[in-house]
Amino acid sequence: MKKVGIMSMQRIANYGSFLQAYALKQLIEKIGCNVEFVDYHVGTSLITDNKEDRNKFFRKIKKCLEVFQYKASFTHKIAFIRYKKSFLKKYMPFLGITDEMNFNPTLDCLVIGSDEVFNCIQKNSNVGYSLDLFGKNNNADKLISYAASFGNTTLEKLKEYNKSEEIGMLLQKFDAISVRDTNSRTIVEQLTEKKVTYNLDPVLIYDYMNCCDKIPKFKTDEKYLILYAYAGRISDNESDWISAYAKEKNLKVYAIGGIQKCADCFIDCSPFEIFSYFQNAEEIITDTFHGSIFSIITHRPFVTIIRKSVGSSYGNEEKLKDLLERLGLENRMVEKIENTEKINNKMIDYPKVDNLLKGYRKAAKEYLKDNLGG
Repeated sequence: MKKVGIMSMQRIANYGSFLQAYALKQLIEKIGCNVEFVDYHVGTSLITDNKEDRNKFFRKIKKCLEVFQYKASFTHKIAFIRYKKSFLKKYMPFLGITDEMNFNPTLDCLVIGSDEVFNCIQKNSNVGYSLDLFGKNNNADKLISYAASFGNTTLEKLKEYNKSEEIGMLLQKFDAISVRDTNSRTIVEQLTEKKVTYNLDPVLIYDYMNCCDKIPKFKTDEKYLILYAYAGRISDNESDWISAYAKEKNLKVYAIGGIQKCADCFIDCSPFEIFSYFQNAEEIITDTFHGSIFSIITHRPFVTIIRKSVGSSYGNEEKLKDLLERLGLENRMVEKIENTEKINNKMIDYPKVDNLLKGYRKAAKEYLKDNLGG
């Protein structure tokens, strides 16, 4: 039985990172491989605000202080800190991950992805500029990626920071490259002569709603709207609009993934419970990639707020526009929160979406089987 490693964002404490890692593990195990998660060495971020960002202790202190600066109730802030603090301890065992780091094991194949594993020009000090994520010095007989993303790292940014040649040389060594968005595909094609395969994120490929036995079934009489966004990214104006909108529709606002000024409650749930909460929601407002995906696979009305990258600020337009357009859901995108009501009143043709997903799922499984099977 082949020994396959997955190098991803598996130790990042958020639902999307966990669920894409869990899904890819399930998909590869179904082929008949033994799977383990592989860690990368964190590099120095190419974009830094100050020297403290390079110090782990200062980063933790800074993060805690940031929580108390957010406009949200004190009880939500405390709940959010507990959620972040306990996330890895509670959920890493589902991935077979321990506290001990697993660097550079001997493998038949190393799979890099999914998530923003190629997003190397960014400020995230938990990742930094890590060439491990491009396969450097790996100890595997074969190297492939699956639905890897450069996030909002563009070819222009790689050239600006004089990293295009180095990244291109590393990408050239891959035996097969799979990406999840057009921006990532363009970069790989421009820097290499390799054939690039497009695959959807594993959360969409692994049929959670029909295949995962860990999703609880529950109903609630309370009607609610889910606001799925990172803490601090919903502006005061957006928050005030959402609060008034929910009140007019007699809906409570459930904040998941981050605390929010307009939230009636902050939900600290397991990654698998996410799907039940989404399934029971009246509607969803999100500005995240996986918040959009959770809405799609639970067949809920949703809007996705598109944010543009400006300077070193983090935008989401590269990956979200690509995802929604491929599923025929480009009409769910808004740049102004005031358009939410108009969009969420429109029905989504989910049978059509599911039919598109069926084709993408077949293609993704064939890609994994072709490169890992036999």
